[in-house]
Amino acid sequence: MILSRTPYRLSFFGGGTDYPAWYRTEGGAVLSTTIDKYCHLSVRYLPPFFPNQHRIVWSYVETVSTIAEILHPAVREGLRLLGFDDSAGLDIHHQGDLPARTGMGSSSSFCVGLLKALTALRGRMIGRHELALRAIELEQVRLREPVGSQDQVAAAYGGLNLIEFLRGGDIRVEPVTVPPARIEELQARLMLFYTGSTRLAAEVAGDVVANLSAKAPVLRRLRALVDRALAVLHGAGSLDDFGRLLHESWGAKRELSPRVPSPVVEAVYRKAMKAGALGGKLCGAGTSGFMVFYVPPKRQAAVVRELSGCLHVPFRFESEGSRIIYYGPPSDVPRRAAEPRRTAHAAG
Repeated sequence: MILSRTPYRLSFFGGGTDYPAWYRTEGGAVLSTTIDKYCHLSVRYLPPFFPNQHRIVWSYVETVSTIAEILHPAVREGLRLLGFDDSAGLDIHHQGDLPARTGMGSSSSFCVGLLKALTALRGRMIGRHELALRAIELEQVRLREPVGSQDQVAAAYGGLNLIEFLRGGDIRVEPVTVPPARIEELQARLMLFYTGSTRLAAEVAGDVVANLSAKAPVLRRLRALVDRALAVLHGAGSLDDFGRLLHESWGAKRELSPRVPSPVVEAVYRKAMKAGALGGKLCGAGTSGFMVFYVPPKRQAAVVRELSGCLHVPFRFESEGSRIIYYGPPSDVPRRAAEPRRTAHAAG
């Protein structure tokens, strides 16, 4: 059995400039970090005496005869991408620390963790950059999702990074080199809240991708905010300007799609700012889900009270990225012919 653990991410600045249709001609950059909330995946070869060929456990329990019948699109296409076939049964289980479709990059973390675990199942180690590129291929090419390229890179690498998307398509990752005390100070001022709703970010992302040329001035402003935020982190002054830049980015991101943000999110943002937050953002490309705020320590209790209808989720930065936390190599690969089709049953 193989167990992979892949972090979710918080993206601070530059979101929107990581769409290939934009950065391959204009270039882009994102400032983001991964946090200590994870997607866990276990994979193993399914012993041949079970009645089904493959078993996939996520929001549903799927027992199927062939890879082609797997309902979960990322699992089905991920197996095809890596060249798996039906000669050996597979058992794949997913568990996440945070709900899906809430803006924390969960879909990309799933893809990264799945490819990491399946590669390990075959006895091979995969480097972080190759892993990120494979996950991008899976989501953008195989699944044809209108997603950017930042989430896959963040999940594969881990840490607080400047991720640059170069003209021509190359991707470069540079860790943000800031004294540990400065990083601790930043962490202490960031508060994560769950608004209690989920959405498909692809719907909003589709709006953005379809109008990239019309949104060029906004995207250039969002890219410039990355450099300004890095200057704040590397400076010796107050970090409060980081929060104010988040507020500036909030205004700019609202111009990317008429769906962003929803009235509920707007109300949450207003309440947080009234209680003492200096800035914040909706995580991800959707209209609801998780929100992060920059709040001076003396105002944090007031923000928690004001946002009593939302769940406050304490977190820490993490720096490991996707990794194998348990490796039990199979002594032999069970092989058998595919059996008659099984149906998918909803999980209890």
